[in-house]
Amino acid sequence: MSRLKVIVNPSAGRGYGARVSPAIAEHLRALGADFDLIHTAYAGQAIQLAQQAVEQGYDIVVAVGGDGTAHEVVNGLMAAYNGAGEQMKPALACIPAGNGNDFATMNGASHDVQADCEMIVRGATHPVDVGRVTLDGAITRYFSNAVGIGFDALVTMETYRHRHLRGMALYIPVVLKTIFQTMQPTRLEILCDQQEIHRTTLATIIANGPREGGSFLVAPAARCDDGLLDLMMADDMSRLSMLAMVPRFMRGTHVKHRLVSIRQARRIVISSVDPLYTHVDGEVLTPDPVHHVEIQVIPGCLRMIVPEGDSKRG
Repeated sequence: MSRLKVIVNPSAGRGYGARVSPAIAEHLRALGADFDLIHTAYAGQAIQLAQQAVEQGYDIVVAVGGDGTAHEVVNGLMAAYNGAGEQMKPALACIPAGNGNDFATMNGASHDVQADCEMIVRGATHPVDVGRVTLDGAITRYFSNAVGIGFDALVTMETYRHRHLRGMALYIPVVLKTIFQTMQPTRLEILCDQQEIHRTTLATIIANGPREGGSFLVAPAARCDDGLLDLMMADDMSRLSMLAMVPRFMRGTHVKHRLVSIRQARRIVISSVDPLYTHVDGEVLTPDPVHHVEIQVIPGCLRMIVPEGDSKRG
């Protein structure tokens, strides 16, 4: 029988993580699972707990929270294997409980706690990709979903100031403020695998999955199991044009716009004399802008629990 380490972020989803924790324990007990459940007490602790779970020989680590919690658990698992990840054990499972749950849902998790627990106990494993990002040669982290530079990073930083809100009540005012007050075009020098690109963009997103922020389909064709990252660039445009683009980003139709381009790569290096405001899986690793970002995909290094018989994953 598999041993499970369940890491719960009790603050996720404005306390939903704490509220759903007893139901998770109840369902896992009913399924006969061998598990230990622990709540995090501070930001970053899930990294340590996941690393310890590797050392303690657990078969599955379950991240209960949003994309930030999944981000921490992935970093703990990758740190335990020094970023290599070949034949990585334990596998990762997610139960979505945060404001943004893009990584969990793109790997088959639902918002039905009982169904998610059944998937964890009875599901299959599938190898998925992880990205590695280094900021100014000083900060290195792994990401499961996306790195954003420019517009969406500024949006993320602004949401930190409004943690009492969630969903559209949070994103719409923040997006409007970013467009009309803080957004600035950024001149970029990009090395996309072996191709050099010079662009002035408002938003640059390196995506391992199709969505970010729960509502934005930024890279509709991105897959976390294809060994590639999707580079989405939205070039400089007027503020009113950017406002008109917001619903297109939500539907994924922005990719047809003449000022938007998407290409795939295994390694992406971005430099600029302008400030690069950056988020990693919705986390702001440094409040100060950087000037050099290096990103690389690590194909198939993470074993993910997915629904049994999921045809999309073979």
